[in-house]
Amino acid sequence: MIYNYTYESPVGALCVCADDEALISLHYGKSEENTQNEIVRLVCRQLDEYFEGKRHCFDLPLKPEGTDFQKKVWSALRDIPYGETRSYGHISEKVGNSKACRAVGMANNRNPIAIIVPCHRVIGADGTLTGYAGGLNAKRFLLELENKNR
Repeated sequence: MIYNYTYESPVGALCVCADDEALISLHYGKSEENTQNEIVRLVCRQLDEYFEGKRHCFDLPLKPEGTDFQKKVWSALRDIPYGETRSYGHISEKVGNSKACRAVGMANNRNPIAIIVPCHRVIGADGTLTGYAGGLNAKRFLLELENKNR
């Protein structure tokens, strides 16, 4: 069974989607249904702690769907320390192809697990904030929250 739940966060509504084993997705927007299981409740508890500045690392079973390359990028995103940022170039080097900046950007864009797989920590090479599914204000909020609570 798939469970969908709307989590109200400081950056807007987030739809938590999980099965009985893991978190499948966390994306901006509301769920049409509000069903929960232990995974959904665990995600919500850890998000509460994150937004309170008390949690710097998520400890959740994840099951994002994507290509092997996308999963490699998403894994690299999880290695970016709390309160820090990396460029698309840095991530492309980390996944073994320094010329794959655009592909990294597309994988970042398709990240199905916002915040927990921290695509908000990826910025332009010149330090500018670049696109984010929740909008640049949400990205700025998340980066400021983490910087303040390091």
